[in-house]
Amino acid sequence: MKAMILAAGRGERLRPLTDTIPKPLVQVGECSLIEWHIKRLQQAGINEIVINVSYLADQIKNKLGDGQQYAVNIQYSEEPEDAFETGGGIVQALPLLGKQPFVVINGDIWTDFPFDSLSEPQNLAHLILVDNPPQHPLGDFILNANHVSDEAGGDRFTFSGIGVYRPELFAGYTSGKRFPLAPILKSVMQSNQVSGEYYQGQWYDIGSVDRLQQLREQLEGSNI
Repeated sequence: MKAMILAAGRGERLRPLTDTIPKPLVQVGECSLIEWHIKRLQQAGINEIVINVSYLADQIKNKLGDGQQYAVNIQYSEEPEDAFETGGGIVQALPLLGKQPFVVINGDIWTDFPFDSLSEPQNLAHLILVDNPPQHPLGDFILNANHVSDEAGGDRFTFSGIGVYRPELFAGYTSGKRFPLAPILKSVMQSNQVSGEYYQGQWYDIGSVDRLQQLREQLEGSNI
């Protein structure tokens, strides 16, 4: 199974830090956010990685190269300055991802999620959900057994930014356009085509300078 790391965003919420460095290259502990992902994917046996790039793309490509230093193979999906968002970015990268299910990970999260636990979904998509963080108390989706829905009511969880998708999920969508992933997922939830699981481990959405600092302090006091 291949993996894609979403790394094309501008990182507005981390300014002024991201005025000079792309968000995925922000240092946390011994390496950058995106390097944590690459190392964990490699440890899980996922060695083929696609990264979409736009803002300060050369910094990411110069830092990571072809992935040889991490014992993986990295390919880059180039996007214009006005990046394609999550949905458009994935569709643009489909030729590199191939015809089999693939993992997608947001480049601006940090987690100890075990990627080797992932398998090809029976449905069109499989989402990893986590507890609602303070900055997102209402959550995103309901998880009933292993079924994910956007129905009203019930306990809602937050989408972690980690999912496994079949290429068929994006059938009919055109590359080179800008659109988010969430509406695509919600549309197929109506036909019970999205499964999911709840993860209780460590997960951080690095969406502010304060949360970045919290993660740095957490890693300083751990053996990770």
